[in-house]
Amino acid sequence: MYQQFLVKAQEDISTVRSIIKTNENLRKLILTSVAKQESEEYIKIVDILKQDIPKTRDWRVYDHCSAVTKLYAIYENFVENLIRDWLGVLPSLFVSYSDLDERIKKTHRIGIGKLLVDLNKNRYEHLSIEEVIYGLYYGISSEKEYDLLPDAFLFHEQNLRRKILENLLADADICNTWTWVEKHRNIKNFVEEIRGSQNTAEGELNELITYRNDAAHGSVIDDFLGFNALLELCDFVESLCQALVELFAYKTIKCQEEIGQAKKVGEITEWFKKPKAGVAKVETTTLSVGCSIFIVSESLSYCQPATVESIQIDDKSETEIKVTTEMEVGLKFDVNARKGLYLYVVQ
Repeated sequence: MYQQFLVKAQEDISTVRSIIKTNENLRKLILTSVAKQESEEYIKIVDILKQDIPKTRDWRVYDHCSAVTKLYAIYENFVENLIRDWLGVLPSLFVSYSDLDERIKKTHRIGIGKLLVDLNKNRYEHLSIEEVIYGLYYGISSEKEYDLLPDAFLFHEQNLRRKILENLLADADICNTWTWVEKHRNIKNFVEEIRGSQNTAEGELNELITYRNDAAHGSVIDDFLGFNALLELCDFVESLCQALVELFAYKTIKCQEEIGQAKKVGEITEWFKKPKAGVAKVETTTLSVGCSIFIVSESLSYCQPATVESIQIDDKSETEIKVTTEMEVGLKFDVNARKGLYLYVVQ
């Protein structure tokens, strides 16, 4: 559930990290005197590299500009992909268009109108008039299954700072975005451990966008990030993407719960980090080794898919259990969890 977008973002961020590290190692290699015992081939390669080496400051500025530009693009594309996928899921969660929240219907109508006006622009050449209007028409008429055209929801001329992000997601019926983000464990760890509580998640995002805008608009870069700071910025963007993908997954599961496609089946009452195992009070359900569940908590901003790796009842291992009345079950997962999280099974 939305995990493919997170995986792609993580891969792209990993590439940015690798380039940052490679450039730093190259600088060290080129700027360090070559030992006499090195091979002639090695010395030749270093000499070739030195021929076209840029000034150290200019090189670092280039690293800064390329990194912040790419990191913002990863973040923005990630958000838009989440919205696209969510809008594709909504018709299965709200079979009747009239059941959708009024805000999302209003956004849809306004967006369709904007698309019809701008349809001759190159960015919308992939759309026909029929594709633009049919989703809205079928929604209002109930003649066929409706769809929510993502392009109608992705109008934003400004960078995705906190307020713009919140409004963009709320227009698609994903609310309380920043409350979720600030409570997310990865974001909290970054702010508290990496930044020493000297900044906020919003402040970090604003800095990324400011750096990106300066780089993209050709401004003179006097304030550029060094090696460690760029790697930390990679960590922040990855943490933000993790928080957002869990928010979308949580919202989807809660909608599925309302229509009987998902069910809360238990709560973790004890947790032991090292074996990634704990004790859960489990209600009526069937669990088996290898089955997939979701571990969820709104108050903790947590919504992770997990695979059950082992099951124990009274210290006896089981491959499958059928629970008819509430009971305590020992469960080991492939991900870390904590006390107070709820177990959900998606049909």
